[in-house]
Amino acid sequence: MKCGLEIHQQLNTKKLFCNCDSKLSDNVIGEVTRILRPTQSEMGEIDKAALQESIKNRKFKYEITDNSCLVELDEEPPHELNKEALEIAIKVALMLNANIVDEIHVMRKIVIDGSNTSGFQRTALIGVNGYIDTSFGRVNIPTICLEEEAARKIKEEGELVVYRLDRLGIPLIEISTAPDMKNGEEVKEVAEKIGMILRATKKVRRGAGTIRQDINISTGQGRVEIKGASKLNMIPKWVAEEENRQEMLKNVAEILKRRYAKVDDKIYDLTDVFMNTNSKIIAKEIKRGGRVLGIALRGFKGVLKNKEFRLGRELAGVVKVIGIKGLFHGDELPGYGVSEEEVEKINKILKLEDKDSFVIIAAPENKGKMALERVKERAKMAMNGVPGETRAPKDDGTTQYLRPLPGADRMYPETDIPPIRITEEYIEKIRQNLPKMPEERVNELLNMGISKQDAYTIVREDMDDVFERIVKKYGYPTIVARAITNGCEEIDYDTIFKALHDGKFAKEAVDDIVLRACNGEKIEKIISEYDTSINLNEIIEKIVNEKETLIIERGTAAFKPLMGLAMKELRGKVDGKLVSEKLREKINEKIKEKSQ
Repeated sequence: MKCGLEIHQQLNTKKLFCNCDSKLSDNVIGEVTRILRPTQSEMGEIDKAALQESIKNRKFKYEITDNSCLVELDEEPPHELNKEALEIAIKVALMLNANIVDEIHVMRKIVIDGSNTSGFQRTALIGVNGYIDTSFGRVNIPTICLEEEAARKIKEEGELVVYRLDRLGIPLIEISTAPDMKNGEEVKEVAEKIGMILRATKKVRRGAGTIRQDINISTGQGRVEIKGASKLNMIPKWVAEEENRQEMLKNVAEILKRRYAKVDDKIYDLTDVFMNTNSKIIAKEIKRGGRVLGIALRGFKGVLKNKEFRLGRELAGVVKVIGIKGLFHGDELPGYGVSEEEVEKINKILKLEDKDSFVIIAAPENKGKMALERVKERAKMAMNGVPGETRAPKDDGTTQYLRPLPGADRMYPETDIPPIRITEEYIEKIRQNLPKMPEERVNELLNMGISKQDAYTIVREDMDDVFERIVKKYGYPTIVARAITNGCEEIDYDTIFKALHDGKFAKEAVDDIVLRACNGEKIEKIISEYDTSINLNEIIEKIVNEKETLIIERGTAAFKPLMGLAMKELRGKVDGKLVSEKLREKINEKIKEKSQ
C-alpha cells in the first residue's frame, strides 16, 4: 500500500486576487443564480469529474457578502496576485526544503460543482522537490501551490445549491506529498508535522475548516482520494478501512474474471412485476409515476453482498450522488418488502442462471435509466479491481463515493494574470527571515521549565509566543503551561497572570478562572470575586479551635481533614503552601498546649 497527502491551509491575509477581507461574514447583501456547464480544455478533452457534475442539472445561488466584490462574482478580471500571500507561500516552501520556481504562472483548474462562480479555480505552482524528515524516514513533497479557496456551501434544496461568497478567493496553500507512506499512523504523523510548520509562520487562519487534508491511497491498482479527511485521530482508521475495501474489490475482480462475468447492456422495465408489491419504497415510486428498471449482472451472484464482499454498496454509491436511493440487488432479495415470488419473476424475465444476479432501481424513468447506465459502468469496472475515484470520509471510519478522479485535462493557463518573475535576491531575503522550525521551538520551551508534552502542545496550538511572553514577564511556567493547554485561544492570559503576579488571587485559582473565562465570563469580574484581604491567621485559628477534639484524638494526623476545610474557604484566595504551613503550625501549638 502507498499513501500520499494533499494539505490545504488558508492564509490569514486579504483575498488572493482582490483587496477584500478574508474573514467569514454572515452579512448577505444580495444574491445571483447561475448554471454551470462543462467545457473542453485546450487539449479538446472534457474532464470526467466535471462531466459527472453537469448531469446533476443543478442551479447555484450565490449569496453576496460585504467582503466580496465583482471578482468573486466573475464580473471583473482578477487583480494582481496578493504579494503577502505569495511571500508566505514561498516561506512555507523553503521550510519544506523545496526549490522555488523562477517564474510563477497562474493556471485555471476546471471545477463545476458550483463552488467557484467562474467554473474554475486559479492555482499557481510555487515550489518543487521539497521534503520533510519523519520518524519512519524521508517523505518527498513534489509540489507546493498557492490557490484560491472555494465558496462556502450553505445548504442544498433539491437541485438548488446555495453558496456564500465570503470564503471564495481566500489564499490557500496546497502541499502535495509523494506516496511515501505505508500506513495510517505514518500519514497522521506527516499531516501533523506539516500542520505545525504551517502554523509556525503565524500567518495561517485557525479554526474549523481552515485546514483540510486529502489522503491518496493505492494498493497496487486504482488511486483513491479521500477528500476532506481533516480529523487527525481518524486518519489511521480511514486508511485501514480503505485498504480493506480495495483488497475486497481486488478479490471480487478475481472471482468475476474466473466466472467470465458480463454486464448486459439491455435495461428492462420491471414495473408490472411490482404492481402489488409490499415494498414501501417501490410502491411509493410507482404511485407517483415512476418505473422499476433493471439490468442483468451475469456471474455476479454472491459478490454483491455477503460476509466478505460488498460490491452492492459500491453500485449504490455511484447513483446516490445523483439522488437515487431506491437501488436493490439480487444478493439482498427477497427482503425490504420484495417477495420471493417477485424475485423469481425478475429471474425469469432477465433469464438469469445460477451465478447471475441483477440490480433494480425505482425512480422516474429518465433518471432511472441514467442511474443504471452508471451502475453498468461501475459493474464493468469491478472486473478490473479498484477504480480511481474520489470518496468522502465518514465518522465510522468508512468512506462513500463522491465522483471519478479529475484528470490533468482540466488545467489550462489563466490569461488575465501576467507571470511573476522570482529573483534569487527576493528568495534570499525571505530565507533570512524564516521562522523557527517546530522542533526548535519545542526545545526552547523545554528550557523554560515545562514538560515535553506541554511544550509540544503549546507549539502545535500556535500559543508559544503567548506562553513565552507571559513567563518572561510574570514567571509561573508550569502554571502558564497548564492554563494554556487546558484553556482556549480567545481569552486574555496576560490579564490573568498580571493579576496573579499582583496578588489579586492565589495560583490555585488559575484553573477556575481560565475555565470560566473560556465559557464566556468576564475575566475582570471573576478576579474581583477573589477577596485576598482576608486574615489567614483568624481563619486557621477558628478551624483549629472548632476541631480541637479531632486534634486531641488524632494528633498530627488531623492535618488532612482540616486542610480540606481550610482550602474550601481559602482556595484561590491564599497560596495553598502558605495555608499548609500555617495550619501545621497551629495544630502543633494546639497539641503542645493540651499536653501540658
